[in-house]
Amino acid sequence: MTQDRNPQAEQMAHESMLRTLAAQAEALWPQELPILRSYDLPAAPRILDVGCGSGEATRRIAAAFPDADVLGVDVHAPHIEHARSAAAKLAHRVTFRTDDAYSLSLPDDSFDLVLCRHVLQAIPDAERVLEELRRVTRPGGRVHLVAEDYAMLHFHPTTMDLDRFFLDGPVAFGRKTGTDLLGGRRSPALLRRLGFEDVRIDYATLDTERVPRSVLARIFRAWQDGYTELLTENTPFSRDEVTLAFDEMVSCCEQEDGYAVWHLPIVSGRIP
Repeated sequence: MTQDRNPQAEQMAHESMLRTLAAQAEALWPQELPILRSYDLPAAPRILDVGCGSGEATRRIAAAFPDADVLGVDVHAPHIEHARSAAAKLAHRVTFRTDDAYSLSLPDDSFDLVLCRHVLQAIPDAERVLEELRRVTRPGGRVHLVAEDYAMLHFHPTTMDLDRFFLDGPVAFGRKTGTDLLGGRRSPALLRRLGFEDVRIDYATLDTERVPRSVLARIFRAWQDGYTELLTENTPFSRDEVTLAFDEMVSCCEQEDGYAVWHLPIVSGRIP
């Protein structure tokens, strides 16, 4: 049986995904941008954003590198349409098109910087995608990953053990579909095995001390709207338990005495 390369296709197409991508970009960008600017890029780099979704980060990248030529690709055509519309004023140097991260329709050695953000945890055989990212990156160029790890989210106070919820819920579902929701911690070693040099791991800390509480709450509410059905049908948790878990995440973000943190590994490597 052929493995489904997009096991979260329904969730990616749900309207909540646009809200997820917008809130995640707003939360992460202030910490991600200095990392991107630390890379040794040419004055007018060619940049590729693989799995660009609605283009939230792609537009921010284009603004941060005003002389760059930027291409965003995604397998989900409606997201590409949304991205094109939102970036219409940048169309002279920012383009979007559908493409397959497993087999990019792009020549070898084409880009100075290749990004893949919030993608690898949602697909099986992430190593195959990393090989494609390496193929299209020029010698001396860099691949930049936002590599999610679902044991790096923590909340207080809660009545439910949310650490266990993520391990027995999303992480366990990932195993069933051949995806690795603990991949963030494994990404540096994987890049080294694939021949990347100068492998770096930085961390963005998205917590209630650094990110507006309302922004973090929007992330987890969007997750709830998009993933409650999937988790109810594919994990040991009932609908009421899944609802309670997400409600408590949001409460930790919104309440003055609550604390929420999502540690996000940002992993990169240079092509020799």
